[in-house]
Amino acid sequence: MENKLYYQDAYLKLFKTELINQQKDEQGRVYAVLQETAFYPTGGGQPHDTGALNGVKVMDVEEVDGEIRHYLEHTLELSSQITGEINWGRRFDHMQQHAGQHILSAAFEECFGFSTVGFHLGSDYLTIDLNIEELTEEQANEAEHVANQMILENRAIETKWATTDELSSYPLRKELSVTDNIRLVIIPEFDYNGCGGTHPRSTGEVRAIKILDWEKQRKKVRIQFICGERVLMQLHQKQREIKKLTKILNAPEHNLANTAQKLLDGRKELEKQMEEMQGSLLEYEAKKLLSDGRSLDAYLVVAEIFQNRNIQQLQKLARSITSLSTDVIVFLVNEEEERLQFVCARGSNPTMSMKELTSELLSAINGKGGGSDTFTQGGGERLLTAGQFLSKGIEWIER
Repeated sequence: MENKLYYQDAYLKLFKTELINQQKDEQGRVYAVLQETAFYPTGGGQPHDTGALNGVKVMDVEEVDGEIRHYLEHTLELSSQITGEINWGRRFDHMQQHAGQHILSAAFEECFGFSTVGFHLGSDYLTIDLNIEELTEEQANEAEHVANQMILENRAIETKWATTDELSSYPLRKELSVTDNIRLVIIPEFDYNGCGGTHPRSTGEVRAIKILDWEKQRKKVRIQFICGERVLMQLHQKQREIKKLTKILNAPEHNLANTAQKLLDGRKELEKQMEEMQGSLLEYEAKKLLSDGRSLDAYLVVAEIFQNRNIQQLQKLARSITSLSTDVIVFLVNEEEERLQFVCARGSNPTMSMKELTSELLSAINGKGGGSDTFTQGGGERLLTAGQFLSKGIEWIER
């Protein structure tokens, strides 16, 4: 562990060391191995550090077969002397988040006996998986309160290397997954946990913990939360959006939800009224088209061309027409820039099959469609003008 400087001092931002080797992995990525490093590699739920080696960006850090690989933006100039610089903003954020996870997990354990069985530190928020099937708002609030009280007390966060024989002296929160190089992270009289991540010196440096949401994941509950600077960032972001909403809705912050609900209710009522009006207009249009229809033997043919009409409206229009007359045959064509769409329908008295008519029409426009003997719809390429297409359908009807 002597070459892992981040265990000796998690606050180390700049260090000098020697280059052991530099080469490419199987994917062609350039990486450097150093005699010692302050760069934390991905592991234990915590993401890797970023920064630079002699000014060359470190994009990723992994521990592979016992060596820590620093994946670089491009090859380092040959030099044995290396100056490493840690992206401190990213490192300290990870320290805050990881320590906050320990505190929140311990709070759930202390308050309710809920054990943590999964942890992920993402770029926006963290998650822990609790070994329970349900979580109430009251339970979440109490655990959050206890966690923030622990931060307020500014307790020390200690690290200790231990042997397996020494573990019995500590009330560990969960069983360890390793038997050598055992590293404990301890908040005295609150949390004792095996962990290889980086943490601040005290709980106060975590600043704050805020639970954002939770959801059921199979037979577990996944908690989303943030810590430290991320709490302020979220607060700033939400406050900006709230200020925008207060202006848009012309309502004070405390009344935004009620105002928005009233607007939604009003919109639903308007949509209902519009739907009723559209129904009345379609009914009027259906009667007009039916009165202008042409007689064919004992039947009445309604054939019409529309431009850029909603096909669902034409389907409703065709059904409305057939509901007004049992002797009608309806053929409606919708013309768009590159497509033709159509609806075919008949009343109960005509015997011709709309499926057969549709099959004939689809072959003329390389189209697709379907339906029943009494009602069909389809569409395809605009290989004919709308007038030619309408004439083709009428010719078939008049056979």
